[in-house]
Amino acid sequence: MNRKKINFKNYGIFVVFIVLVIILMILSPNAFAKPRNLINVVKQASINGVLACGMMFVIIAGGIDLSAGSVVALSGVVAAYLAQMQGIPIFVPILGALGTGALIGLVNGFGAAYAELPPFIITLATMSIVRGAALILSGGSPVFGLQEQFEGIAGISIANVIPILVLYFLLIAVFSGFILNKTVFGRHVYAIGGNSITAKVSGINVKSMLLRVYIICGVFSGIAGLLIASRTMQGSPTVGVGYEMDAIAAVVIGGVSMSGGSGKWYGTIIGALLLALISNGLDILGVSSNFQQIIKGIIIAVAVYLDLRGKKTSA
Repeated sequence: MNRKKINFKNYGIFVVFIVLVIILMILSPNAFAKPRNLINVVKQASINGVLACGMMFVIIAGGIDLSAGSVVALSGVVAAYLAQMQGIPIFVPILGALGTGALIGLVNGFGAAYAELPPFIITLATMSIVRGAALILSGGSPVFGLQEQFEGIAGISIANVIPILVLYFLLIAVFSGFILNKTVFGRHVYAIGGNSITAKVSGINVKSMLLRVYIICGVFSGIAGLLIASRTMQGSPTVGVGYEMDAIAAVVIGGVSMSGGSGKWYGTIIGALLLALISNGLDILGVSSNFQQIIKGIIIAVAVYLDLRGKKTSA
């Protein structure tokens, strides 16, 4: 009699999430379980969730993008500079941020797909270049004096309760899931991540696909930069340091394979929420932020180990 085995990689993240919630409710019932705090957890996850959605496309396709955090900074600085210009339509800084992200994604995609540079190397290079560009453009200081309309992009709440950041996060998550699961483009992303040679033989333009997934990642990073700039009403050239690692952590914890070709979009969303939940819980329990970095690193290492072990077991 054949019994279907429950794939822990697909469903284990939900179990871990629920168990962690229960533990935090037991350890700190008065602080953690408050509705305001729960909303704050989702709010904390929103920026990383947006970044993780873009990173998910790249990792499923078999790549990596280490420049995401730097793109957040430069996109925010560009948007802030444009938002300083009084009377300018609000869509101009929005397009500026998204265009900046798309341009850097284009560079990354061209380097990885057409110049055939290892994704780790090309995105490591752009990470440094883009961070330097953000510092030069801003003069090393945050860009202030933005028009009031700019705050309305991400600095408001729906019914004075739910931060609009949460809505952006949910919309981008659903959009990403639709693209990956319901479109030919999404199926091709999985195909080239699973085996790029087979995908090429089957007629998929692998280079064009890689170029597009890096552009998507760049645009999502640009959106994250725009949202941060709007919420804080400044364009900071130092924001986003380490954000790419949090995004990668969310993707990997969510069950997306680092070698590409597999993973579920909803796992990435739970991964982002799980990281925010851990940070929030540790803050409530009074754990130092320095120790939180160590804990995140351990989580990433364990997630990758389980991914590799799972592949060996299924081979």
